[in-house]
Amino acid sequence: MTIHGLWVISKAGGLVFSRSYSDVLPPQPVNTILTLAGILHGIHAITAKLTPTPIPGVPVGGLESFEAEGWGGKVFLTPTGTKFVVLHSIPQTGLDELMKRIYEIYSDAVMKNPFHTPEMPINSSLFETKLQTLMSGVNA
Repeated sequence: MTIHGLWVISKAGGLVFSRSYSDVLPPQPVNTILTLAGILHGIHAITAKLTPTPIPGVPVGGLESFEAEGWGGKVFLTPTGTKFVVLHSIPQTGLDELMKRIYEIYSDAVMKNPFHTPEMPINSSLFETKLQTLMSGVNA
């Protein structure tokens, strides 16, 4: 079980954080990652609209996961519209708990920072350090 990378996509669809935690997937240029994050944001919005019968009072989530040859991705949508995308090996267990833990780290290290502006790139050493510790434990 390996976590290959993490993307954080803003409510507007911009990539605000991207890190790789393994060397299994080939490294991509920044413009390619920006394009892929934008496409994923669009697909997420479209799939949210395609939900056949939304339940009143329950937010429609859209795309929750995707798979490719030997790896996949899990999407976690926060109440504020920020998306966390974890790229992982298949099979991967415990992704829901991992996503909640990443969101807790984000809430504590980024959202409680008075100098962080929402929708802007995340530049928090505390966020990166806590994520690195978490991913090292998961990838061990």
